[in-house]
Amino acid sequence: MADPARARKLAVRIRQIVSAAIEMQIKDPRLGMVTVTDTKVTGDLREATVFYTVYGDETQIADSAKALTSATGILRATVGKQTGIKFVPTLTFVADIVPDTARELEEALERARHADAELARAREGAQYAGEADPYRKPAEDDEDDDLDGDDTVSPATADDSVDDVPVQSRSAL
Repeated sequence: MADPARARKLAVRIRQIVSAAIEMQIKDPRLGMVTVTDTKVTGDLREATVFYTVYGDETQIADSAKALTSATGILRATVGKQTGIKFVPTLTFVADIVPDTARELEEALERARHADAELARAREGAQYAGEADPYRKPAEDDEDDDLDGDDTVSPATADDSVDDVPVQSRSAL
């Protein structure tokens, strides 16, 4: 198992080499405006995945994928010559979906901002349908009720407890 730092360094170097080789060496007319966005190398340094984006429509993306697949051998040989490592990793090209995902997220955020603005416009000048505070509150205890001097207790008070209920003994159960 190789050092993870070595795998990261190799991934950065492969990204640089592949980017330059696509720009300078590969003359395939199917190859569009390709940008290498990232490279991942396995821990054993045997496989490298190169992520790329293509500026253009779906046909240009598909054509660029075919061109990169056909140029994999040349690109791998170039990586081997420029890195000087004993075992050159196999290259796999994967279309990067991060820019598409970022664009979709931006569109969703824009829709949310628009909906918030619509809600704010609808809320302007609005009034409550009922009371401003719709929650019921307990009635306030007035101590003025007991000022007449009558200290009578109502029949159901706290003094009526479970003591008045007959208790059965355990043996009866």
